Amino acid sequence: MLASDLADRYGIDRAVAETLVAYGFEPETFDGLRNRLTARQASTPGRTDANWVSGSIEPPQHGDLAPLPPSGSVEREQLARAGREAISGGQVGVLLLAGGMATRFGGGVKALAEVLPGLTFAAAKLADLRHVAGQLGCSVPLWLMTSFQSDGVLRDWATAAATPDVPIGIAPQGVSMRLTPAGGVFRDAGGAVSLHAPGHGDAPWALQRSGDLSRFAQGGGRCLFVTNVDNAAATLDPAVIGAHLAGARPLTCEVVRGDASGGSPWRVDGRLQIVESFRLPPGVDPLAPGAVNTNSLVADVEVFAASWPLTWFEVHKQVDGAEVVQFERLIGELSAFAETALLLVERDGPDGRFQPVKDPAELEARRPEITRILSGRGIEIAD
Repeated sequence: MLASDLADRYGIDRAVAETLVAYGFEPETFDGLRNRLTARQASTPGRTDANWVSGSIEPPQHGDLAPLPPSGSVEREQLARAGREAISGGQVGVLLLAGGMATRFGGGVKALAEVLPGLTFAAAKLADLRHVAGQLGCSVPLWLMTSFQSDGVLRDWATAAATPDVPIGIAPQGVSMRLTPAGGVFRDAGGAVSLHAPGHGDAPWALQRSGDLSRFAQGGGRCLFVTNVDNAAATLDPAVIGAHLAGARPLTCEVVRGDASGGSPWRVDGRLQIVESFRLPPGVDPLAPGAVNTNSLVADVEVFAASWPLTWFEVHKQVDGAEVVQFERLIGELSAFAETALLLVERDGPDGRFQPVKDPAELEARRPEITRILSGRGIEIAD
């Protein structure tokens, strides 16, 4: 649809409409979600179960979480050998979820905020891939899933940072408009339409739309390692790739022991999958699994190439002191459709793979551990 048509359809500025077009806005999907919201508000105002998971839900059973063998073990080396073979054979690509803004770090794009002195989140990921590529004498393709907010800056960064051993592609996610609870297009205090990125569940769609997924597959690509850009400890470990291949399931999700709320592994109607805590009906203890999703995963290219009916979740938040509604998809819900293995990894220590950073206080607390983890993996850290 042309920008002029979108401008007329929603009563928005031409510049906003052009942004929508550039990032693949789908008016039919948007209108369907808006109609769903208004119909629900009309029939059952204040209803809270719009996002609840359906079916019987129970914690994972004994044996559902497969521990990644510790470094130095024979089992770990066997997995790493298989992973190195796949990486060196051009079968593995890396996708960083990098659409976020560093609103708690003084603004700008979060991927370019410093995780360690002189080292940005994106540069830490790049250094890891260059290290792996150098060890194996191969190239490791990297893609950044950007948002309408981070796309321009990260394209410039990628152009400057790409090398033959780590070529960098860009796969922008979609964009949408926030709504009022009554279903109208929300405008902020300055009267501007409030745009938002619709969640990391856009990742398969974004990589498909870029054209790079099909090119990767046609060139022998077999699987993708996907992780948040702000989790520096989630490096490309050949043993993790080997564990995915050995598990013989199309999707492998990394989890750690812990009782924090958020995404966790559950059995839904007997099927292992990642379920966010906001989807749990009343009476279900969100801490019962004793494990937390890290949002790092390995997926066969077929998982990303398929058109799964991921749920559009209704998210309520505050913008300029007003309640708004936006709809988001989550990448972890791929586990509801693709058979999934749950890989239990360490949070801290030499094998640690989960050091997420959401704000400066958390970064300050985690920096010593992040430094130890990255240094131990051969990634150069500035003094």
